[in-house]
Amino acid sequence: MQLSNIRLEVMQTVGQSMDELIKTYLKSVEENWQPTDMLPDATNPEFIDEVKEIQELCREMDYDLFTVLVGDTITEEALPTYESWLMSVQGVDQVNGNGWSKWVRAWTAEENRHGDLLNKYLYLSGRVNMREMEVSTQYLISDGFDIGTGMDPYKNFVYTSFQELATNVSHRRVASFSRKQGNKQLAKICNTIAKDEARHASAYMEFVRRIFDLDPSEMMLAFEAMMRNKIVMPAMFLRESGQQIGELWEHFSDAAQRSMVYTTQDYITILKSLIADWKIENIKGLNDKGERARDYLLNLPDRLERISQRIVVPKLDHKFKWIAS
Repeated sequence: MQLSNIRLEVMQTVGQSMDELIKTYLKSVEENWQPTDMLPDATNPEFIDEVKEIQELCREMDYDLFTVLVGDTITEEALPTYESWLMSVQGVDQVNGNGWSKWVRAWTAEENRHGDLLNKYLYLSGRVNMREMEVSTQYLISDGFDIGTGMDPYKNFVYTSFQELATNVSHRRVASFSRKQGNKQLAKICNTIAKDEARHASAYMEFVRRIFDLDPSEMMLAFEAMMRNKIVMPAMFLRESGQQIGELWEHFSDAAQRSMVYTTQDYITILKSLIADWKIENIKGLNDKGERARDYLLNLPDRLERISQRIVVPKLDHKFKWIAS
């Protein structure tokens, strides 16, 4: 049987449990939080005072930290790109509908709240050039992206597992640093989003775990292929007005490193957590290629640790058009 047919069969098998998986890892619309739950109510007489407090606290935020918050918002708002990509993955039936298409739509609906909430908060902050931020968002969606997975579900689920863990780290760190600076409201917002990301990461990791049970060698090879090519972050394709695609990535990455929101060490830590969670060392039934892929993955964290020791993060050298002051 061809590899594509085997993948399709595996996807169909896992998809039979999708109702159970959705119930476990997603929440119903009625019970979920909504952006307005954490923002000032415009019908409240105290609305203006609450907005002034947001603006005062945001003006005091560290430049790099605030920049990362804006960049995270832009990538959250680029959700249509991610949904359209996942809807094209082998085994996801967008036309007739199946368990997988139901998952992608429901997951997208939960994720969509993140960008809505952060966008409204930044609008109220008075510190953002909203038009420049909106330009970057439109560019990020219209430019599209290539995460190096093709339509392979195995590779896509490695990517989404890693990416959901990475966004959890980023939002959780912004929450922690904001709380230390006295901004409890932003801390609550980012912590709430981080919890969603952690729950979604658990789901995609469970998909991979089930695939390992059904097709261990090919799942191992997919994991290896993704790590050899490196996990490409959505922000890799960021740009500001007047720039070329991806021109802003290095500056944004430097800001994330300087602010300690997301660092090279975090990338390594996430990799280690996936290796441990999927019990890579104990996977049975691997063929020769699968065994070699496992060896590569088990040795990769130490290799990346050695490389990370040579990385020097530059000082602030770019003024982002997103930041109004």
